[in-house]
Amino acid sequence: MHYLVTGHTGFKGAWLALLLHELGHEVSGLALDPAPGSLFERARVGELLTADHRVDIRDAAATRDALASTAPDVVLHLAAQPLVRESYRDPRTTWETNVNGTYNVLDAVQAAGGVRATVVVTTDKVYRNVDQIWGYRESDPLGGFDPYSASKAAADLLTQSWIVSSGAATPTAIARAGNVIGGGDVCPERLMVDLVASFSARQPVRLRYPDAVRPWQHVLDCLQGYLALADSLLAGNHAGEAFNFGPGTSSFVRVGDIAATVAKLWGDDAQVVVDRGDGLHEAGLLALDSRKAELELGWSDRLTLDDALAWTVEWSRDVLDGAPARERTVAQITEFLQRGRQHA
Repeated sequence: MHYLVTGHTGFKGAWLALLLHELGHEVSGLALDPAPGSLFERARVGELLTADHRVDIRDAAATRDALASTAPDVVLHLAAQPLVRESYRDPRTTWETNVNGTYNVLDAVQAAGGVRATVVVTTDKVYRNVDQIWGYRESDPLGGFDPYSASKAAADLLTQSWIVSSGAATPTAIARAGNVIGGGDVCPERLMVDLVASFSARQPVRLRYPDAVRPWQHVLDCLQGYLALADSLLAGNHAGEAFNFGPGTSSFVRVGDIAATVAKLWGDDAQVVVDRGDGLHEAGLLALDSRKAELELGWSDRLTLDDALAWTVEWSRDVLDGAPARERTVAQITEFLQRGRQHA
């Protein structure tokens, strides 16, 4: 099976490309150039790809040409401007990438023909957040206060409209997931990235919102959900539907508590201090109800929160100490797949 991953040079995309390769699939990518020091570069992911297109998805013609020349069986659309705070600094690029870019990818799939399944990845932040203590379900209203959340909600609605109105021949579904952690992330202003950077430099980490509660999930569990949804589409099921892929309630933990746990795992007298936020809106509580995915796709997390934190710290410390990034990433993928077979 030939998979095209948009956003393959990003954190999730690089892990996904390596996971697909370990599963025996042919993998191609379409994305911007990777960030310096990214997992894509450090793990030499490009060496494993059939095609590596460097395309801005805001460019409709280039997106069409790249997808047509690749002729994939499955398209997994992850490419996006993924950062809340960056969306405040540059809302135009956020809106154009997340909304127009998603349309361009869907339009390219339609024009190319031959694609057997498409999964459009949005986010848990598509839901209109009212700080409810229970998880959001796929039927709950969409919304968004910050430009990132609103643009992803718009991309989600665009996809729903496109599925219904375009006469799409390709079975298409939507995946919604939240915060993920794992080795190799370099995106600024993410908690684990800040923790690893500060602790490795023997500096205290500063927390803006220590009381914010987030559901924490290892990137491999999230990606396993995307692939389960793609497999279901290929089997003729769930076209036009949306699915949440979030961890259970035991992984809903305060930012401050996560930082304290990681500091303990890191050792070396790692320190955490509170530096209150600058007033930009960030949700206080946001969780997903993933029972639909559990019941209809047979999906669930394989890693506990403790596992996810330990794997992230182990990967980061090993690579900082000189271990090859691809070797460490593939080793964790192998163990993850073994856990799946043990529970099958």
